[in-house]
Amino acid sequence: MALAGSRCALVLFTILLMTAVASGAKLSNYYYYRTCPNVETIVRNKVNQIVTADRGMAPGLLRLHFHDCFVRGCDGSVLLDSASHTAEKDAPPNFGSLRGFAEVDAIKATVESACPGVVSCADILALAARDAVVKVGGKYWSVPLGRKDGFTSSLVEANASLPSPFSTFSQLVQNFAAVGLNAKDMVILSGGHTIGQAHCAVVIPRLYNFNGVPGATDPSLDPTFANLLRTLCPSDQPLTFVGQMDATNATFDNKYFKAVQSRRGLFPSDAALITNSFGRRVVSIAAKNPGSFSADFGKSMVKMGNIRVLTGAAGEVRRVCSAVNSN
Repeated sequence: MALAGSRCALVLFTILLMTAVASGAKLSNYYYYRTCPNVETIVRNKVNQIVTADRGMAPGLLRLHFHDCFVRGCDGSVLLDSASHTAEKDAPPNFGSLRGFAEVDAIKATVESACPGVVSCADILALAARDAVVKVGGKYWSVPLGRKDGFTSSLVEANASLPSPFSTFSQLVQNFAAVGLNAKDMVILSGGHTIGQAHCAVVIPRLYNFNGVPGATDPSLDPTFANLLRTLCPSDQPLTFVGQMDATNATFDNKYFKAVQSRRGLFPSDAALITNSFGRRVVSIAAKNPGSFSADFGKSMVKMGNIRVLTGAAGEVRRVCSAVNSN
């Protein structure tokens, strides 16, 4: 009976696997089981090499996936080049600050050498974001696969769709709701800032002549922290990197939420998280319980990774991530 039960389970698993791979109807943890069984190992090893060489690439790869999914869905459109400079990567929220394009190309080339024409750039972005987080201390989560790459990339859509670091709580909720994510997802995914970096351009308006008042500082900033930021960000140096966004910037942990609670969030959008009772509650739980934050972050990343995905014939598997296939 035990043997028969095992055979039945194996048959059921095989049927489910073949259905998931063949139908292309939805994402699956087993999508590349037959066509590229080692893809996760290949991507993980390459990401580990990249992040070991430059730890700052961990937030870069995470942000690439985030910015991809919020514009046209998770279809790799953020990676496309445009001769007329009208692609997503050319939009002001991305241009000059979004990192990881060359690194994703290198990952894609390694995957292509093992499994030509099989694994999409959109899936590589999702895997690389997860593996980058894990490499710097975050917890593993399973990434469903099977996304196809899109054909279009729009600067205009990126400007309209990406959340602003100057957003209020209600604006952030609306922005995330537009792509199917709820208020808790918004707060939890903001926790990705724990490994983030920022230019002084985002901080300067909070430090000098706040809201047009000469000499005023944003009252939501801790005064001691504001004094420190002024030494790091003179009013005439917007392109300077302010550096860490929490006390352990190189490590993925829950310290970002402790910083937000202490009024030490860099962005206005960070400060906005505790201007709402629900936001304060989520921030408080995440700050107190790193395990809870890690579990919630993985769940919200899976939800984000499902935004408007292309499957089956709706997209393609690009040969190179920066250009659609010629045919």
